[in-house]
Amino acid sequence: MPECFIVQPIHRAGLDRLREGGVTPRFASAHDMATVAREMPGCVAVITRNAGMDSAAMDAAPSLKLVVNHGVGMNRIDVAHAASLGIPVAFTPTANARSVAEHAIALALALARQVIPADAAVRGCDWTLRYEGRMMELHGKVFGLAGFGTIGRMTGAIARHGFGMRLLVFSPGTPDQALAEAGAERARTLKALLEAADVVSLHRPLRPDTRHMIDATSLAWMKPTAYLVNTARGELVDTAALAEALRAGRIAGAAQDVFRIEPPGPDEPLLAAPNSVLAPHIAGVTEEAMRETALQCADQVLDVLAGRRPPHLARPEVWEHRRR
Repeated sequence: MPECFIVQPIHRAGLDRLREGGVTPRFASAHDMATVAREMPGCVAVITRNAGMDSAAMDAAPSLKLVVNHGVGMNRIDVAHAASLGIPVAFTPTANARSVAEHAIALALALARQVIPADAAVRGCDWTLRYEGRMMELHGKVFGLAGFGTIGRMTGAIARHGFGMRLLVFSPGTPDQALAEAGAERARTLKALLEAADVVSLHRPLRPDTRHMIDATSLAWMKPTAYLVNTARGELVDTAALAEALRAGRIAGAAQDVFRIEPPGPDEPLLAAPNSVLAPHIAGVTEEAMRETALQCADQVLDVLAGRRPPHLARPEVWEHRRR
């Protein structure tokens, strides 16, 4: 039976789907690339999460026909090298979108209603937050979205329909019609978005032009009463500049679910920053999202082994000259 290498744990539903399709899962003993390169040979497919997949691991597996990314971002997969070997790279762009959108709203609420300080206050028998805390209703405020893909649109829909917020979107590639259908207004520049928004939620991919799109300069454009939420990619934000802005009170608060290094080391500036909410990259880690993501991964493995083109390929053109 063909084997699929599982770099990091996935939901049992995906493993069951593989077995039902005649594919045996083989599990990595560790998710570092040296171990993967040593243990993956003989497998026809691999499913990886945030460990990614480097060129050396691919080179060590001459029978490899598919790399599947359990999630959306593929920054840790050497997609170009895979293409050079004729190995398609598949991903799961929609499986966890609802969960990430809900988490972005949860973080915005945690900031606006000071949920973390309130919990600490009760545990410390301190009732002064009730009289001194600066809390904000979301209703009627401007919800700014940097990026308007599937997750951004879902997040905006919750903010608009659930909280009566005005949507402002910075997404140069989004057609006017799509914004109109979502009841959103266009911000022509990032500066215009940051100057107007009460909550800014980041939903852009990490590319050279988006790395540190939120830095000291762009943070200075935000309202001092505004909140920043990042559930996209850690390096969209210069966290040293963000920590300084929080200490100086230049913005009211920030929530970060993603980091440049995960888990972050003790030198991560946000660990000591005030008015911040930090989460360990859990936006898409709900039972529902994990099940659907694992199923989409497994189905695309079975597609390739059956000679069917999987629906979500990073570089669709590779399919025609794929390794067989």
